[in-house]
Amino acid sequence: MTLSRFAFLLLAACPLAPAADTYTNPVGDKPVVIGDPFVLQHAGKYYLFGTNALDGFRVSVSTDLAHWTDAGYAWRRTADSWSDPPYWAPEVKYYQGKFYMTYSGRVRGSKPARLLTALAVSDRPEGPYKDLYAPWFDPGYSVIDADIFVDTDGTPYLYFSRNGSQNGYSYGIVYGVKLTRDLAKPVGDPVKLLEASQPWERINWADNRCNEGPTVLIHNGKYLMTYSANHTGRPGYGIGVASADNPLGPWVKNKANPILASHLDIGVSSPGHNSITHSPDGKEMFIVYHTHADPKQPAGDRVMNIDRMVFDGDGLRVIGPTRTPQPMPSGVR
Repeated sequence: MTLSRFAFLLLAACPLAPAADTYTNPVGDKPVVIGDPFVLQHAGKYYLFGTNALDGFRVSVSTDLAHWTDAGYAWRRTADSWSDPPYWAPEVKYYQGKFYMTYSGRVRGSKPARLLTALAVSDRPEGPYKDLYAPWFDPGYSVIDADIFVDTDGTPYLYFSRNGSQNGYSYGIVYGVKLTRDLAKPVGDPVKLLEASQPWERINWADNRCNEGPTVLIHNGKYLMTYSANHTGRPGYGIGVASADNPLGPWVKNKANPILASHLDIGVSSPGHNSITHSPDGKEMFIVYHTHADPKQPAGDRVMNIDRMVFDGDGLRVIGPTRTPQPMPSGVR
């Protein structure tokens, strides 16, 4: 199904447009076609990055999380780039007065493909971003889905997925490592933190054993990590949460996982690879994630969704997934 036909079916199913004080997933005046959505909130605006172009990353801008305007390329491959397409899973961190983008790519000319991350920098949230360390580091295995977390004492950490295949199955394992204060390189060896283990993560065990896409935050002294599990092109893809008392663990998965899963009865297929942001007034927390544009074509386009998220004991709980009109984020003018 094409995106245009998908959008038409959405409108046909909801002939009465929602009021201006609501939004409906997937968000956007037209559904925002994107995978691995990451939202940076900075100076009263939101900046959206994700897997959305073959030769780099485009950025969109919003003031309310629901309506987005394309602002062109944030980072784009050059002729002398270290890498070949495809590119995916960019994230941006504002750190020590600059904006740092991590992203994943394929080492140029590598056969079989070697996947590594790079670090790019800009003076503006929308870019343009220029490669600073490309590739960033090479531990001897493929590294994707990088997430920078800065602890309360100012120490930066990097979380990522070790990606590969063996014995007929593909896998993703979440690792963490401390970074130097200038973000130039890891301090010590990466530590294994999470791998596929819970029953919901074992549905395709013969050919896929994946934990990936980590996002880390801290709440009341507790470290919380959202992550995705299973294969992104299948309905079992979903989001779990784990907690720890220290940035490098040990990490314990929540028994209530997954916190977001497919609900095909309402058209939600494979919610995954999320980021976390807040409403304009800071009173509400939102999870930003992708789903399949057409649940019948899980290998096709993905679209962006937002739903409210709350702290729940030692974990997080999502008020969703939703496909009905929801109140706009608090503080939207």
